[in-house]
Amino acid sequence: MARQKGIKPVAQNRKARHEYFVEEAFECGIALHGTEVKSMRQGRVNLKESFAAVKDGEMIVSGMHISPYEQGNIFNTDPLRPKKLLMHRAEIRRLAGLVQRQGYTLVPLSVYLKDGRMKMELGLCRGKKLHDKRDDMAQRDAKRDIDRALKNNGRGE
Repeated sequence: MARQKGIKPVAQNRKARHEYFVEEAFECGIALHGTEVKSMRQGRVNLKESFAAVKDGEMIVSGMHISPYEQGNIFNTDPLRPKKLLMHRAEIRRLAGLVQRQGYTLVPLSVYLKDGRMKMELGLCRGKKLHDKRDDMAQRDAKRDIDRALKNNGRGE
C-alpha cells in the first residue's frame, strides 16, 4: 500500500496561543500503540491540558487524551498514558536546559499526519500575563473592525 503524501491536521491546541507566547516550534514524532493511531486518525484526540517534559533524557508528553478506539479490543490503552516524543538527543538537551533555567514551558500546539506518520508540533512557550491577553484581544478586535470597514467601504454605504 502506498504511503499517503502531504500534511493532514488531526487536532490543534488553540488555547495554547492564547495562554502563551510561542517562542519557537519543533516537529517531533510520537511513539504510539496501534489502536491509538487508529483513534487519532479519526480525530479523537484532545490537547487542551497537555504538556511536555524531559524525564531521564527522554521527552514525554502528559495529559494528551486519546479516546479509546471503538472497534478496539483488550489492546486499547489508557487514554491519558504518557507518550514518548521522538526528537534528536541534542534538541532534547537544549530544550531541557531552557525549561530548567529560563522558565519556559513545552506545550503541544498541534497533531497532524505527515506522509502517513503521526507528528506533533511542540512549542517552546513563555506564559502570558493577564494584560498581555487583553492587549492581544484588543488588537484582534481592532483588526476585525478595520477589515469590516474596508469590506463595507467598497459597497457604497
